[in-house]
Amino acid sequence: MTHTRTRLFRGGAPALATALALGATLLQAPWAPAAQAATTGQIRVNQVGYADSGAKEAFLLSKAAVTGAAWKLLDASGATVASGTTGASLGSWNTAYPAVYLIDFTGVKAGGSYRIQVSGAATGTSPAFTIGGAPALFGGLAADATTFFQSQRDGRGTVPGQLARKPAHLDDSSAAVYNWPAFTSSDGDTIKSAPTKAGTTVDVEGGWFDAGDYLKFTETASYADATLQLAARESGAAPDSALRAEAQYGLDWLDKMWDEKTRTLYIQVGLGSGTSNGSVVGDHDVWRLPEKDDADSAHPFLKNRPVFRAAAPGAKISPNQAGRIAADFALGAQLYAATDVAKAKGYLDAAAQIYALADTAPGTLVTTVPHAYYPEDSWQDDLAFGGAELALAGQALADSRTSGWLSQGATWAKAYDATGNTDTLNMYDTAALAQAELARAVKAAGNPGGLAIGYDALVADLKAQITGAKARADRDPFHMGAVYDDFDADSHALGLAATTRLYRNLTGDTSLNRFGVQQTDWILGANAWGTSMMVGEGSTFPHCTAGQLPNLAGSLDGARPVQLGAIVNGPNGSGQFTGGLGDYLTGMRPCPAGGTDAFSAFTGHGSTYVDDVRSWQSSEPALDMTASALLAFSLSG
Repeated sequence: MTHTRTRLFRGGAPALATALALGATLLQAPWAPAAQAATTGQIRVNQVGYADSGAKEAFLLSKAAVTGAAWKLLDASGATVASGTTGASLGSWNTAYPAVYLIDFTGVKAGGSYRIQVSGAATGTSPAFTIGGAPALFGGLAADATTFFQSQRDGRGTVPGQLARKPAHLDDSSAAVYNWPAFTSSDGDTIKSAPTKAGTTVDVEGGWFDAGDYLKFTETASYADATLQLAARESGAAPDSALRAEAQYGLDWLDKMWDEKTRTLYIQVGLGSGTSNGSVVGDHDVWRLPEKDDADSAHPFLKNRPVFRAAAPGAKISPNQAGRIAADFALGAQLYAATDVAKAKGYLDAAAQIYALADTAPGTLVTTVPHAYYPEDSWQDDLAFGGAELALAGQALADSRTSGWLSQGATWAKAYDATGNTDTLNMYDTAALAQAELARAVKAAGNPGGLAIGYDALVADLKAQITGAKARADRDPFHMGAVYDDFDADSHALGLAATTRLYRNLTGDTSLNRFGVQQTDWILGANAWGTSMMVGEGSTFPHCTAGQLPNLAGSLDGARPVQLGAIVNGPNGSGQFTGGLGDYLTGMRPCPAGGTDAFSAFTGHGSTYVDDVRSWQSSEPALDMTASALLAFSLSG
């Protein structure tokens, strides 16, 4: 199911956007037949580019229904490389754009820079884009996504990078553990009074900021680090590569959040919001750069940030957290199995210890403090994922416990099926990762009998996630397979792209490749709004992301990307924007200038996109979405 993330700062924001680089001026063709006067159109393409061997689709978003609009694919010299006419409309987008037409140029394989030009019944010109080899195209995107994680680092290990980052929150190295505070409502984050100390201190320095704020959560970091490690393993990333280093940075922090001696899982660093009267100030109450907190003696919970634990020492652990974090450590074991056996075994033992503590009869899942930040309710998938990675690590290290983990993973995969859950890959649902990884482990074990679910059924389950979304994409004017009138559209689109590639790599079946390509095309500009959802990629991309770092340290003039490689929330249900975006917070740099919303004309199908610093609903960058992108792009080469 789709979940809402109720995140970020008090306040909202009207809309805005970056300048829309939509191509040439649209002119009415004087030679158009009298019976069908030419109409203006917008040409939507993957602005980064298309793999030479893959599907290539663009779309004409038209202000009127037309018949047989002529299109040409032009190379850098202006020569026509391919041409054709549009067929039947794929459907209406909104009242201003009642027709969308497919332009398919899959047959073109030659590398280079291209544009699409439409004339006759409709007119328009696309931004320039590239056709090239998949490793070069998608390898660059994966590298930029890795750069985003570097920019999100906390602690002493910050990478200066584009945002001139400085070390921050050094006092996290000796942070006090607190009891959970009481909240004024079940769906908000305002606390009734200051939390109280639990009587111990821990080293939780490092890790990544969750999104546009400076909180750190195992809920999101565990998903992000698992996908980074999978991307590193599947792409064969070198031990000294930026991707391996970033995956290790995340794993090192998770290792700090797990105390194997007391069997305690710490789940959060930082307090979201304070009290309504301002007597306690939390992270979301002050707009600032993170290094300012280290000297902020006026706000104790910013300088000396509280740490919250999942449960009492030695108690059972919420299964979503236990499954994902076990998977993280087991993936670490796999990555080190061939080079550092002692380290690999240490990670495997940590994974096994956490997995054994999973609460398999949970009530409300433990996610964050408060739960409303990330209201997850799916957990069998996480235990299946953890069991799968434990089994794969056990196989790599010839561990005697391997068959037990394989059996447990299969049992939980079957239990997930019984829930009837129809979600697809995202932080809230890791079933696709579990199914793909468990199928690998089952196959490596010789597909033994007696498991709750076997190889063929796991592959069928994985394929069903794709085909179900493909059926939706076949009905969508832009071939989008995710629901984008609710929330986390970008996250789900990228999850589907990654799932398709996992399925292809597992089975060798390429019949669903086009669907996977359609999802990344949509993310990179082939959508109604004509914008890439990845900062710095394409001719139009988010400039006014809803985060403190890019807002205060980045460029707002469009001269350079603000936080390269970030994936933003993207278009989401228009109901999320009821009441507007609100006022600017104190210290917030207005972006865009004047608050102009350049994307409002393209609101449609119950979905809205706004590029505005106040728009957490659509322009907040986040770990989990960018992690899914990194995995999808790493698997695309």
